[in-house]
Amino acid sequence: MTTQTGHAVHQIALPTGFPAATDFAYVETPVPSPAPGTALVENLLLSVDPYHRGLMDGGEGGFELNAPLEGRSVGRVLASRDPGLAEGDLVFHRAGWRTHALVTLGVDGARKLKGYEGVPLEAYLSILGGTGLTAYAALTRTAALREGEDLFVSAAAGGVGTATGHIARLLGARRIIGSAGSAAKVRRLTERLGFDAAFDYHDGPVAEQLAKAAPEGIDVYVDNVGGDHLEGAIDVLREYGRIAWVGGISMYNGDRSPAAPRNLFEVVHKSLRLEGVLVRNHTNLQDELEDFLVPHLRSGRIGTDTTVVQGFGHTVEAFQGVLRGDNLGKMLVRVGS
Repeated sequence: MTTQTGHAVHQIALPTGFPAATDFAYVETPVPSPAPGTALVENLLLSVDPYHRGLMDGGEGGFELNAPLEGRSVGRVLASRDPGLAEGDLVFHRAGWRTHALVTLGVDGARKLKGYEGVPLEAYLSILGGTGLTAYAALTRTAALREGEDLFVSAAAGGVGTATGHIARLLGARRIIGSAGSAAKVRRLTERLGFDAAFDYHDGPVAEQLAKAAPEGIDVYVDNVGGDHLEGAIDVLREYGRIAWVGGISMYNGDRSPAAPRNLFEVVHKSLRLEGVLVRNHTNLQDELEDFLVPHLRSGRIGTDTTVVQGFGHTVEAFQGVLRGDNLGKMLVRVGS
């Protein structure tokens, strides 16, 4: 063990609106020794996600003040007293936002990674991690996308959005449309990621832009935004369309109970189905996801689509960046150099 002092990000205040740097502190912590049944992991990559914002307002199920924040991470075992883990093993776990963690195999989602040859480490926190699993569950279970159907994805240049686009194409979607927050992201979607059409939601009413991009309608909507995107999608969904609601970026820093879409009754009129997607309810699909995607990652047909911020000391900045939409694909923090 080469490092005796670790570091962790603590939340020290409840954010008001957009989280400020002063709501957090970087705290030195002693590197713990593994107790029986645990392993000491040095974190290599951390995930910063929009859903963290919803856990920062206090209350039941939220983050505790003056304690390490938690998030998905990939790390390497430094020392182990867990019989299922050996020194050098790669581990996925949820004790992120810190440099070192004690984990127990099978507890809180901790699992040993298979370490596929030719698959970069970033994949395990993006398209092979919770991000990709969310997209896969939304498409194959919640929305049951069928070959030849048309799809709309909001926040399409983000982590779940890019994974949704890749997986939908592999599943045989006919036409894939995405929304994003800048002209550069729109170009990336259509020129690099294989979307058939995309638009910048800043350029005009979402409903109008979506109707223009999908004049024949859509069958499935994977919603990462809510608000006007959900309303616009309801307008263009065909009869018996499906909505897989993953997240609501439009609500994370403001009113958590916005007015319902004005066209909500169209859910009844068109016999639409709207269902929420929580990745924790689909962890049984992990092996299926890897079997489906690893050959395509190895062949280069799909990529990890990540924005990697270097250095643990930039974790809070990376989190703020993902809320602003600075990332292309999944936002990650590489802990060391």
